[in-house]
Amino acid sequence: MTTPKGSTEPSAPAPVTTTTDIAWRGDRVFDAGPAGRTHRIDANAKEAPGPVEALLNAVATCSAVDIIEVIAKRKTPVERLTAHVSAERRADYPRRVQRIEIEYVVEGAAIEREAAERAVQLSFERYCSVAASLAPDIVLTTRLTLNGERLSPTHQRIWTPTG
Repeated sequence: MTTPKGSTEPSAPAPVTTTTDIAWRGDRVFDAGPAGRTHRIDANAKEAPGPVEALLNAVATCSAVDIIEVIAKRKTPVERLTAHVSAERRADYPRRVQRIEIEYVVEGAAIEREAAERAVQLSFERYCSVAASLAPDIVLTTRLTLNGERLSPTHQRIWTPTG
């Protein structure tokens, strides 16, 4: 595309395509994932995480990677990170997720509180593709415990195409 001044604008990046496969293993159990990298999903949630638990794990993992990487850019590496996720779902079908709460426990000697809080915020507002793929009416709240100090819950604004 050429602008009125004659300069050429860069073209939009091509979409990224992600593929996966599932194989039914009987009852309500499936192996899921690309060849050679599969994991079990159990719709009864007895022998493996169920589909909704897998979704919650994906949100937490995606955002945790962002948090670790954003904090690392400040030359203050994360030494340990865990997360606990809970979700509230509709009582009637479809029993979709309406609310997600994630508590991150982050440890790292030189990590500043403001930097850790900003890393969580950036994950949801800019980087986490899994969270950005959720329905926009899902309420997402995070709580950060940094080096043993438990901070107040924070409502996160999730990225949307309209900003």
